[in-house]
Amino acid sequence: MRDEEKDRRGRPGPPRLALGALSGALAGLAALAVAELVAAAVRPRSGPIVVVGGASIDATPAPVKDWAIRHFGTDDKLVLQLGILAVLAVSALALGALAPRFRRAGAAGVLLFGAVGAAAALNRPDSVGLMDALPSVAGAVAGALLLYGLVGRLTAPARPTARESGAMTVSAEPAGGQPASEAWDRRGFVLAAASAAAASAVAGAVGRSLDGSSGRGAVASRERVVLPRPGSPARPVPKGAGPRVEGISPFVTPNQDFYRVDTALVVPKVDANAWRMRIHGKGVRRPATYSFDDLLRRELIERDITLTCVSNEVGGPYVGNARWTGVRLADLLAECGVKPPSRGGRADQLVARSVDGMTIGSPVEDLMDGRDAMLALGMNGEPLPFAHGFPVRMVVPGLYGFVSACKWIEDLELTTFDSYDPYWVKRGWARRAPVRTQSRIDTPKPFARPRAGAVMIAGVAWAQHRGIDKVEVRIDDGPWQEARLAAEYSRDTWRQWSIPWRATTGGHTLTVRATDRTGTVQTDRRTRTIPDGASGWHSVVVTVD
Repeated sequence: MRDEEKDRRGRPGPPRLALGALSGALAGLAALAVAELVAAAVRPRSGPIVVVGGASIDATPAPVKDWAIRHFGTDDKLVLQLGILAVLAVSALALGALAPRFRRAGAAGVLLFGAVGAAAALNRPDSVGLMDALPSVAGAVAGALLLYGLVGRLTAPARPTARESGAMTVSAEPAGGQPASEAWDRRGFVLAAASAAAASAVAGAVGRSLDGSSGRGAVASRERVVLPRPGSPARPVPKGAGPRVEGISPFVTPNQDFYRVDTALVVPKVDANAWRMRIHGKGVRRPATYSFDDLLRRELIERDITLTCVSNEVGGPYVGNARWTGVRLADLLAECGVKPPSRGGRADQLVARSVDGMTIGSPVEDLMDGRDAMLALGMNGEPLPFAHGFPVRMVVPGLYGFVSACKWIEDLELTTFDSYDPYWVKRGWARRAPVRTQSRIDTPKPFARPRAGAVMIAGVAWAQHRGIDKVEVRIDDGPWQEARLAAEYSRDTWRQWSIPWRATTGGHTLTVRATDRTGTVQTDRRTRTIPDGASGWHSVVVTVD
C-alpha cells in the first residue's frame, strides 16, 4: 500500500501520514494562539516566542551574536523569531506524522515543548513568578489535547449515515464483507480540523488585540509628554558642521535612522505614568525613588552626543549623533549621597536595570567626572521613541553602549566591579570600554564606479569625550593627505570630513585614519569587536571608469 491504507471493506482509508502532519500543524497553531492569548492577559512578555527567543539570545555565544548583528543588522531579532517559528513548525509536523501510530507520544511531545517554554519563562531575568509559565503550559495543553483528538478521528470508526443504517437493517454484512462503520471518521476529522483552525485564528486575533490594548496606555502616556524648555540648552549647530557633500552622513541622525542594537525581541512599551526608578546600593546614604514627573520637574540639560555600539565593525553603521534632553545623572547620584571612588566613594560601578531584565554596568568615576552623563527623556526634540528607551534611558559620552546606554531603565544600583558582573561581562565582554578613535568613508561606497576626474571622498570620524583633531586619507599606497574637517561642535560629537580626489581610471583602494585631541592616531591593527570594540583603518575599493 502507498500513502493510503485500506479499511477492511477494501475502501481507501485515511492517508495517515499526511493527515497526521496536518493535525500536528493545527495543534502547533492552536498551542501558539492559546499561549499568546493567555500571555496578553497575564503579561505580554511571557509569551513562548518571546521567552524562548530571549533564552536563545542569552545562550548564544558572543561571536555568534556579533556575526548575527554584522550580517542581519537590526533585523537579527526578526530572523531569530522566524527561526523559532520554523523549528516549531517542523517539530509540529513531525509529531503529527508520528501521532497516528503513537498517539500518546505525539501529545506528550507537544507537552514537552510547553515545558521548555515554561522553563524559559521562569528563568528570564524579568520573570515575575509562576504566572509567567502559564502561557506556555496553557498553550501546550491545548495543543496536546487537539492533536490527541484529531488523530483519534483517523482511527475511530465513522458514524453510519442514514442510508447505511437502512442497509444494515437488511443485511449486517455488506457486499464488501465488513461493516460500513469500520471506515475512518472523515466527516468528524474535517469538522474538528476546521473548527480548530477557526478557533485558533480567533484566539490569535483576540490575543493580538489584548496585547495591543495593553500598550495603548504607554502610547497615550508618551503622546501626552511635553518636554519642558531645558535649563541648559544645546548650542546651535554651526553652519560648517555639516558639509554639503552628497552621500555623507548628516550631522544629526534622524530618530528613524538611528541604529538600534539590543536583546529585546519585543520593544517594551512602558507607561510613563506608572514608571518608577530606584537608586540604591553601596555608598547610597539616601536611597530614592523617582517618577517620570519628578524628572520632568528638574532642570533639564540638552546636549548633542554621538553614541557608538561596541558591535560596530570598522566602517560599520552602528554610530549616530542626536540631540538628547535629560537630567544630569551626577546630580541625582550626589543627592543620594554617592561619591566617586576618587573622593572616597564605596562603589565603583553603577548597574542599570531595564524593565526587560537587561543589566549594564558603568564606571561611577566616569559618570561623575563632569561629562554630560544623563538620564535622557528626549531625543531630537521629542520624547524618546519606544525603540530607543522611552520613558528613560542612559546616555554617557565616551563609553560604548554596552557599558552605558541602558534603555527602559527602572533601577540603578551602586555596587563594585568585583562583586557583580552585568549581562555582557558574563558573556566575555570587557568591564570598561571607552570608545575607540575611529573614522569611516561614507562616499564613495565600496565597489562604486565613479567617473575619472574630480571625485569627493568624505565621511565621519569620532572619538567621543576626546574629540577629533585630524583626518587623513591615502590613495592606494601613496602618502597620507590631510582632509578638510567640518566645524567641531563639541568633543562629544562626530566630525564630518572631506577631501577632493583627481581620480584616474582603474581600481583604487581608499583608506582613512583619524587622530584624536590627545594625539592618539587611529591604529591600523585589526581587532574584533569582542571584548571592547573593533580597531583598524577603514578602506574601500572602487573602480574608476
